[in-house]
Amino acid sequence: MLNKFALEGFATYELKVMPDERGLFAEVLRRDWQEFTGDWIEQVSLSQSFPGIVRAWHRHNRGQVDYITVLKGALKICAYDDASKKLVETVCNANKPTVVRIPGQFWHGTKCVSGRPTIAIYCMTRLYDYKDPDEERRPWNDPAIVPAEINGNKNDPRVGRPFDWFYPPYK
Repeated sequence: MLNKFALEGFATYELKVMPDERGLFAEVLRRDWQEFTGDWIEQVSLSQSFPGIVRAWHRHNRGQVDYITVLKGALKICAYDDASKKLVETVCNANKPTVVRIPGQFWHGTKCVSGRPTIAIYCMTRLYDYKDPDEERRPWNDPAIVPAEINGNKNDPRVGRPFDWFYPPYK
């Protein structure tokens, strides 16, 4: 099932998991999935993050699209658009396999929100160029990232303030 967010092209797709007595099987990406037409994977990478670690912010300005799937633990995945000041966030975990599509022009990053390390695979539509990387970076705690809305909600208490990866989810 495809879920769309406030940033055009950012989406999550809940994977169809087929369990049996051996374990489980799930297709993560298929070229014929209509939800993701036009993208093709050129590189796959593996990432491990320890609890509480934030990996943010970066973006790609040459058309790269990233797909992230959490294999172990849980990740908060966020994307932010400078022009609209919209921020989207989702939490993905290995218990409910999901692929997250992030158009590269948006600033994006992750935070490990589980009590154990998170392992994720990243599929990218462009190869990483070691000599001329398509990557622009800013600090994870950059005070210039001030959302006007989060997941379409302008009344979120975090709106109008520098984004805080460590803001408690419940009071």
